[in-house]
Amino acid sequence: MSGSMEAQVVPDFEATPCCDAVTGKVLRESPVHTREELKEAIEAGRRAQAMWAAMPVNERVKRMLPIRDHMMAHLDELAETVARDVGKTRIDALVSEIVPATMALTYYCRKSKGYLKPRRILPGNIFFANKWSRMYRVPFGVIGIISPWNYPFSIPFSEVVMGLLAGNAVILKTAGETQAVGLVLKECLEAADLPKGLFSFINMDGPVAGDAFLELGVDKLFFTGSVRVGKILMKKAAESLTPVSLELGGNDAMLVCEDADLHRAVSGAVWAGLQNAGQSCGGVERVYVHASVYEPFMTLLKTKVESLRVGYDRDHTIDIGAIATGRQFETVKRHVEDALAKGATVYAQARLPKDPQQGYFYAPTVLTNVDHDMVVMAEETFGPVLGVMKVNSMEEALTLANDSELGLTGSVWSKDRRQAEALGRRIMAGAITINDHLMSHGLPETPWGGFKESGIGRSHGAVGFAEMTESQVVVQDMMPFVKKNLWWHPFSPRVYNTIKGVALTLYGKDWKEKAKGFGDILKGFPRMFMK
Repeated sequence: MSGSMEAQVVPDFEATPCCDAVTGKVLRESPVHTREELKEAIEAGRRAQAMWAAMPVNERVKRMLPIRDHMMAHLDELAETVARDVGKTRIDALVSEIVPATMALTYYCRKSKGYLKPRRILPGNIFFANKWSRMYRVPFGVIGIISPWNYPFSIPFSEVVMGLLAGNAVILKTAGETQAVGLVLKECLEAADLPKGLFSFINMDGPVAGDAFLELGVDKLFFTGSVRVGKILMKKAAESLTPVSLELGGNDAMLVCEDADLHRAVSGAVWAGLQNAGQSCGGVERVYVHASVYEPFMTLLKTKVESLRVGYDRDHTIDIGAIATGRQFETVKRHVEDALAKGATVYAQARLPKDPQQGYFYAPTVLTNVDHDMVVMAEETFGPVLGVMKVNSMEEALTLANDSELGLTGSVWSKDRRQAEALGRRIMAGAITINDHLMSHGLPETPWGGFKESGIGRSHGAVGFAEMTESQVVVQDMMPFVKKNLWWHPFSPRVYNTIKGVALTLYGKDWKEKAKGFGDILKGFPRMFMK
C-alpha cells in the first residue's frame, strides 16, 4: 500500500494548483476568490436571475442545449481531466460522470416545462366549490452549490442544470482537490447562452465558503459531502432560516439471498464496492450473504478481486485507480487496521502496481470475520474495501443492514424480484436497487438522497427538480358577485348556527341531523349577498 507523492510547487500567487492525483504534475491553476468576489457574484446573479426567470421555459431550454454540443465535442478531454484530477480511470470517468451528465442535461431540458407547469388543484369540499386553486413553482433566486471531489463533474452538473432550468442563478463551488474538473465544468456552462452573471464558479477554501454562502445571502444551499460538515452548515443555515439540501455519507449494505445469481451478484459487488477506488457514497461497503450460498459467493469474489488491475491508467487496461487524497488514504488504512486488530481476516486482495512510488494506491481488499464493533462496518470507509458477513436468514441480514446511522442506498440480490423488492423496501435507505447497485445516481429520472444521517432533501428526477423551486398557490374566488363569506363579520347566533350547519350537513350521524344542518345553512345563506 503506497502513499508517497512527488513534491508540488505551489505558485506564489493566489491560485490553487490543479494536480494529477497520481503523478502530482500541475495541470493548470485555478484562481482563488475572495469573500468580496463571492458577494459580487451573488449580487450579479440576483440581477441576471430576474430576467432569466421571466423567460419562457422553452427559451431557457434552447439556451442550455449548446452545453451538450460542447461536451460531445470534448468527451475525451473531459474524461481525461476527471481521471487525472481524481486518480480514477478514464473509463470510470466516462461511464460514471461524463456520459450520465449528457443524459441528465437532455432529460431535464425535455422535462423542465412539464415540471414547472402550473398545477390546478380541485376543490376538496362542496362548500368551497367556488374556490379554485393553482400551484406554481417559483425559483428561489440565487442558489449555492458546494460539491465534493469524488465525482466532481456529475454530482454538481445535474444540480447546476436543474437550478438554471428552474429559473435560478447558480453559484458553484467545487472541491479544492478537483479544481481542474471545476474549471472544465465552468467551460461547459459557458457554452450556454446565459445572461451575464447568471452562473458563477467560485474557488474558496471549504470551511470559509460554507459560512460565506450563507452569510452573504444565497436563497438555498445544496451541499454534498460529509455528515460532520453537513451538520455544521445546517446549524449555520438555521440562523437565517436558509433552506438546505444535504447529500451526506453512506455505509451501504448489499443483501445476497439464497437464490441469487451469484455471478451477477459477485460482479456487482466488485463494481459497486471497488470502482473509483471505493470512493462512492452510494457504493457497497457491507455485504451480507446467506449461509447457503456463502462459500461459492466468496470463492467467486476472491477470484474476481484478485484479478483486478490496479494502477495509473495509460491505455484503458487498468480497472482500479488511486485514492484521490492522502487524508482519505489514511482513513482507509485506519479502518482496515482496526478491523484486523479486532479479529478480521484479509480474505482476498488485489495486487498493487509494481512501482507505486507515486499516488495513493490501496489494494482492493475483502475482509471476513467482521462485525459491527469494527469501524469498517460501522462507519463510512470510502475506500476499496468490502466487509462480508455470513447470515443465517435474510431477516438477520435486514437487521444488520439497518444497524447504521446512515441510509443512503442498499441493494437486494435475488431471482425472485417481487420478494427482493419487499425485502428491499424494509431497508432504511433512500435508494434501493434490485440485482444492481451504484447506478441509480446515473438515472436522471430517479430521485437521489438518503434517510437518517445520510442527508435531507433529494436531487434528480421530478422530486429533485422541485427542490430548485418553492411552491406558491394562488386561490381564485369564482363567485365575485358574492358580497361576503359565511364566516365574515359581523358575528351573530345565526352565523354560529350556519357554520355548525355546514359540519352537521357533511358529517352528521344520521339523515335527521344532516337535514337540520342543511336547514341552518339555508337560513344563513342569504347574508352572503348582503352588503
